[in-house]
Amino acid sequence: MATPTARSMLESHPWPGHVDRDTLTACIEACLECANACSACADACLSEDGVAELRKCIRLNLDCADVCGTTGRVLTRQTEYDAPSAKAQLESCRQFCATCAEECERHAGTHEHCRICAEACRHCERACQALADAMA
Repeated sequence: MATPTARSMLESHPWPGHVDRDTLTACIEACLECANACSACADACLSEDGVAELRKCIRLNLDCADVCGTTGRVLTRQTEYDAPSAKAQLESCRQFCATCAEECERHAGTHEHCRICAEACRHCERACQALADAMA
C-alpha cells in the first residue's frame, strides 16, 4: 500500500504525469519497500551461523537494495520525464529483484528473513513490470 506522502507528492506535482498515478505510486512504494527488505535481509544474513553459505545472498541483497532505492527515487521525479531511461531503469530493477528473490527463496526454508525478502522482491518485480507495461 502506498504511503500518503508518496501519493500526495505525486498528486501535488504541477506536471500532469505520464502514466497512471496509482500504478506509479505502487511501483515507487514497492521499490522502496524492497530496498528496505533487502538491506535488512543482508544484515540478518550476516548474523547467521554459517554466513559463508549466505555470501551470494548478501551480495544480491545489497545490489538489489541499491537498484531498488535508486529506481524509487528516479520514478519520483516527474519533470522532463524520459521514457526510454525510465523503462531501462525499471527493467534493471525487475531483473535484480527476480535474481535476488530466486536466491532468497533457496534459503527461505531455514531463514525467515530470506522468505520475507523474497516476497518483497517478487512484489517489486511485478510492480516494475506493471509500470513498464503502462508506459508502452
